[in-house]
Amino acid sequence: MARPRQFDEMNAVTSATELFWRRGYHATSVRDLGDELRLTPSSLYRTFTDKHTLFLRALDHYRASESAEARQRLDASDRPVREVLREWLLWLVSCPTDGASGDGGSGRGCFVVNTATELGTTDEEVSERTEAAFEATRQALRSALTEGRDRGELSADLDVDDAVELLFTTVLGLRVRERAGHDPARLTVAIDRALRTLGPTPP
Repeated sequence: MARPRQFDEMNAVTSATELFWRRGYHATSVRDLGDELRLTPSSLYRTFTDKHTLFLRALDHYRASESAEARQRLDASDRPVREVLREWLLWLVSCPTDGASGDGGSGRGCFVVNTATELGTTDEEVSERTEAAFEATRQALRSALTEGRDRGELSADLDVDDAVELLFTTVLGLRVRERAGHDPARLTVAIDRALRTLGPTPP
């Protein structure tokens, strides 16, 4: 009997993730969650303890899928690193899972970035998760840049750590601007400019 309940719980966590992603933590009430998950308040509390616990599970669920996606898209083992980076950055500002949220066409941005912006460092458990997610992105960038440097596609004296911080900061800015509905063409200009900081391809 435990298996069906666990399956239902995972579906509920997925639905909660979508709701928190659209509205944010504070704007999502327990009643909203009950309506979305089709649970009574008592059932919701019995299954997930409270809204905060469910939010943490939703954030973990999002992080797991986002980290896997980033690792796959930033795999530069068999393609030029600049091409990989550019495609990934363009995907961040145009991927269909961040589609319109019914508010005039603006995107939802990144759940992790949205959460870090909304809650900052006021919630230690949330902060630990957002920082872990950010570090996973840095690590994926570091791996791609190191691969490109080792293959001679990037300058041998490229400071990978500095490049990671620049590109990571660019990523955060792109996600915020994507959520604000900025013109993708303008974001593409920013992406190409950021990639030019990696320097010319060595002869």
